[in-house]
Formats: sequence, C-alpha cells, structure tokens
Amino acid sequence: MTGQRKRYSADFKAKVALEAIRGELTMAQLVSKHGVHQTMINAWRKQAIEGMAASFSGKAEATPLVEAAEIDRLHAKIGQLVVERGFFAQGLRSMSAGRRREMVDRSHPGLSVVRQCALLSISRSHYYGPVRGESAENLALMRLIDAQFLETPWYGSRQMTHHLRRQGHVVNRKRVRRLMGRMGLAAIYQRPKTSVPHPEHKIWPYLLRDMTIDRPDHVWCTDITYIPMRRGFLYLIAVMDWASRRVLAWKLSNSMDIDFCLEALRDAMARHGKPEIFNTDQGGQFTSPRFTGILTDAGIKVSMDGRGRWMDNVFIERLWRSLKYECVYLHAFETGSEARAGIGRWIDYYNNQRPHSALGGQTPDEAYRQRADRLCLAA
Repeated sequence: MTGQRKRYSADFKAKVALEAIRGELTMAQLVSKHGVHQTMINAWRKQAIEGMAASFSGKAEATPLVEAAEIDRLHAKIGQLVVERGFFAQGLRSMSAGRRREMVDRSHPGLSVVRQCALLSISRSHYYGPVRGESAENLALMRLIDAQFLETPWYGSRQMTHHLRRQGHVVNRKRVRRLMGRMGLAAIYQRPKTSVPHPEHKIWPYLLRDMTIDRPDHVWCTDITYIPMRRGFLYLIAVMDWASRRVLAWKLSNSMDIDFCLEALRDAMARHGKPEIFNTDQGGQFTSPRFTGILTDAGIKVSMDGRGRWMDNVFIERLWRSLKYECVYLHAFETGSEARAGIGRWIDYYNNQRPHSALGGQTPDEAYRQRADRLCLAA
C-alpha cells in the first residue's frame, strides 16, 4: 500500500532544525511536538549546520555564473547517474545502519526513498520503522541502570540484568544491553580489547604512564555522561583540569554527535588557554580528526587511554557521581534550559565552594588559581 508522501516546507524544516540545535528539548520531546521522525530531525539539524558554515565560507560567492539554458542542458546530459553518485559520495558506507538511516531525505528531488535505501544498503522497512522514542518504562530502567553504574562501574549487561531482576524488574540481557548502549555505558575492567576504535581514526599513544601531574594546565581530560530527564535524556560533556579537578568547560546535547564535543573543547581553550597534554578515551568523538586536529594545530600532545588504563578516568567519573547524586537525581528536569541552568549552578558550586579532600580542603578553583599564581611568580 502506497500513500501520499508528506512534504514539509523550508520554513518548517528550519524551525525544527533550529530547535534541535538549541537543545532545549530532548529528541523525544521534539518528535512529540512536531510529529516528525527523529531521523529526519537529525538530518535537518545537520543540513542546517552545514548550510550555516557554507554561508560564511564564501563558497556561494565563488560559484561561477552559468546561463540557465546551459545548466538545463548539462543536467539533461548528466542525468540520474550523477544525482545518485552525488548522493552516495558522502562516505556513508563506513557508518552504522542507524546513521545511514538518518541520511535518507524524503524530500530529495531526484531520488526516491526506495532508491536511497538501496544505495545505503538498508531495507525500506528499517527506514519506515516506528519512532524509537524510549517508553516511560525504559526511561525508568535507564535511570536505575545509571544510578547502579555509578556504584558498580564494572557491571556489564549480564550483571546489570541480574541486579534489575533482584529489584523485581522483568528484563532480559538483550534489553539491558541495548539500553546501556543507548546511554553510552560499558563495563570498566581490564580485558584484552577495551574498545573497538573507528576503522578510519588514528589511535594516539598513552602519554601519562608514571607521570607526576601536580600543576594546572599540565593535563586536561574529558568524558561524556548520560543525563536523565523527566521525558527523555541528554548527554553532557565536561573538560577538566587533571591536577586541580576544576571543570573548565561543559556542554549539553540531545545527540551524541561530535559538534557539542568540539564546542566544549573550543570553549575551554578560549577561556583558559591550553594544556601541555590532552587525555581522552578511545571514543569515536575523541578519535575523530576534527577533534584531534584542534589539539595538534594548537601544539597540544594527544594522549588516549589504552588497555588496562581504566583508572585514569577515575577523576571525571567521581565528578559524574557527585553531579548526579547532588543535582541531577534531586531534580526532574523538564527541558534542556532547566537542565542547563541546574547543572550550571552545581558546577559553579563545585568549582568555587565545594572543598575537595584530595586538594587539602581547597576548592578546585582555589587550587587551579593558587598553583597557577605560584608558577607565574616562579617564572
């Protein structure tokens, strides 16, 4: 059975894309508000960001002027093959099925959805599947998984399933594994292969072995965590100074795209200069050349956790634990703006008022500034 394909105006697409970029609503809230599949929202969001970048790059002005008749003649000669090649030339074969699904454009003037699915090697039923917003029951389970993971970060899907069953929840391992993957959680323990790096991304060596880190801006680190909301969830990234534990920058996002990671990194460097070394895990956002390129262009050494180095992330994991128990779990944030304001207040409190035992009772801000002042006097 075939029906009339729904068309959306450019103004509507721009409105939805802008709301997605602002990040005030979770993806589930955007889907409910506008009645549009989340894959289309993600595609419009990406298209809007690329369009804005192109408008400032001068590419539009550099386009040669060609008469309309000549353009029509060329289009007729080139035909559908070039249209398909232009669509396919976006380097999508290395992406997951979910990411390829997001690139299907129902309003594409030259390619039907069926043809796009064929080119992307995904089934039409996979694209037309139901909106995959998490149910209230799954959101509640994700909240429980998140809280337990803070207590036992070595729990994988098997142990987490046993834990939930002991709490009276009827779940199987497949469901728990999927939810943990959606949250970006993976058991922390030493194993032969800690992660599967992106096949096209360089993995940088670990530089912190046996290194004494006792001064600010010597080493910065970063991580991403899951933030539960009343309806849906967001992702939070923070950039931290290793020696003082000070949060230098942070950003919230309703997707795991790399853009909010780049924003946090640029913000930290704009406000605090740069470190000698920047340490991350081997997550795809951090191994991306777009992320490491910012670091190397600034003369910063890139370090990545390797096998058996899970303890190197313990400082920022403790930050997540404190943030969630002292802020996130005490407030059922409704919107991105509420979450941003609440988390911002807590991080300001953490940096400026919350004493840290590892810093001799100083706050992270005091330790960061005091040590920096001492270095300036010594110089």
